[in-house]
Amino acid sequence: MKMRELEDRTGVHRETIRVYLREGLIPEPARPRKTVADYGEEHVQAILAVRRLQRENRLTLAQIKAIIGGEGTEGRVEASAFDQLEQLVAHRVGVDGPPVMIASLLERYPHAAQDARTLATIGILDIIETEQGDALSITCAQLVRIWGDMRRAGFDQRLNYTPEILGFYRQAADFVGRWEAATFLARVDGHIAVDDAATMVEHALPLMLDFFGLLRQRAFFAHVDAIRAGAQTDRPDDMAMTLPPLP
Repeated sequence: MKMRELEDRTGVHRETIRVYLREGLIPEPARPRKTVADYGEEHVQAILAVRRLQRENRLTLAQIKAIIGGEGTEGRVEASAFDQLEQLVAHRVGVDGPPVMIASLLERYPHAAQDARTLATIGILDIIETEQGDALSITCAQLVRIWGDMRRAGFDQRLNYTPEILGFYRQAADFVGRWEAATFLARVDGHIAVDDAATMVEHALPLMLDFFGLLRQRAFFAHVDAIRAGAQTDRPDDMAMTLPPLP
């Protein structure tokens, strides 16, 4: 497609698209001739991904560029942004995108290599072996950064906080994700088109994460108060999760 059609498909002005190209956020178009540029569906999806990251996650172009380049960012990035970032990288440079080298995290997070190995052992992330050394996907690198920031906040060995305890989060995420997936499919399968279902998930994911995060916050403080008052004696190891009945 030509630039005019790309503008129509994305709702983004050509000058803005050219900025994305200059910043390396979207792939270069095919150029059958010096003055001709051909764009494809990958350009549409990449441009829309950049716009969503700007509008819904309030990321600047500099932040987006830094994260997809594996550099991270000083500002807080919502968890829902990282699925879009993975997709954006895939559109920009190929199916897998550039991995984030664990060595690049060590200056700011000295325990990054050790933490990555521990998190991989308990099934939270996957380590990618490359000729340059061990690496992580963008999302997995952010998990290591988050745990590094937790260390800085005081959640460390001094209080017996180690990455091993995060295995519970993997179980909890699997528990919630499995129920949500089954419930979603039961509601939409055979009722709406696949593209419409995908759009629903795309817009709902940030809301679902915010909703669940607020519920966890309320539960955390409620249980802190209850435990301190002696009204609850359950320990984390004693707690079991049971899936709600599927619809």
